[in-house]
Amino acid sequence: MTTQDQLYRFLFESHNLRGEWVQLDASWKAVLERHDYPPAVSRQLGQAMAAVTLLSATIKYDGSLILQSQSDGPLRTLVVQATNQRTLRGLAHWQGDLPEGDLTAIYGSGHMSLTVTNRGPERFQGIVELAGENLAAALENYFSHSEQLASRFWLVADDQRAAGLLLQKLPSDQEQDEDWQRICLLADTITDEELLQLPVQTLLHRLFHEEQVRLFEPEPVAFRCNCSRERVASSLRAMGRAELMSILGEQGTIEVDCDFCNKHYRFDAVDTEQLFIDGVPIDASDTPQ
Repeated sequence: MTTQDQLYRFLFESHNLRGEWVQLDASWKAVLERHDYPPAVSRQLGQAMAAVTLLSATIKYDGSLILQSQSDGPLRTLVVQATNQRTLRGLAHWQGDLPEGDLTAIYGSGHMSLTVTNRGPERFQGIVELAGENLAAALENYFSHSEQLASRFWLVADDQRAAGLLLQKLPSDQEQDEDWQRICLLADTITDEELLQLPVQTLLHRLFHEEQVRLFEPEPVAFRCNCSRERVASSLRAMGRAELMSILGEQGTIEVDCDFCNKHYRFDAVDTEQLFIDGVPIDASDTPQ
């Protein structure tokens, strides 16, 4: 049975430790098909998508979870969004060639934010400096400072698949530092190839065969962009009629592209006037025009 594009949770029965594992295949390829990313950029984006998928099973929310980086280096912007329905989308903006090296070499000076939005007014955001050897180290730093929760990440991506492993020490009155350190040392023996290729049952047996590990039923993960003509129309309306008429006067039409999925939306003069007519519904079809 394939375990790709599925999120698995597992629990160490004898210790107050939990974990998550994910392998993104079709959902990752769907992102790559829409953008021609250089390999160095796609590796960072794929790792971020695996990380957000893991985090989506750790943080309670009923809306969206967004991991975003903003920096002044070669990789300027990276945005990945997961929903509570386990759907994903992501994008990256870069300038020039990305060098090999740690986060400072790739991102320059910048920060990473984790934003949780719910269906109501509740919203949470945590920010941490982009520092460390890799994205996994930056996330570990975030959880250490913002959540006071010991966490370890293993993340990898290539042009076919993205994968990730997360371990966390749960809050407890009992000191379990030795158990935590031992489990992390075992996980540190995993190779990138194993993380990308091994199914979850084989991987957990390879790492923790001397531990009692309970593996829960998987949750499917899929690429999906929530852009629509209705959402674009709402954003345009917020710009105001005068601004939109100015654009129409210069260009003849208003063209909008979705950065996540590359869908193209077109609004002519009639479409634009309808945006400001009360009682005229906006076509809510996802079909771009």
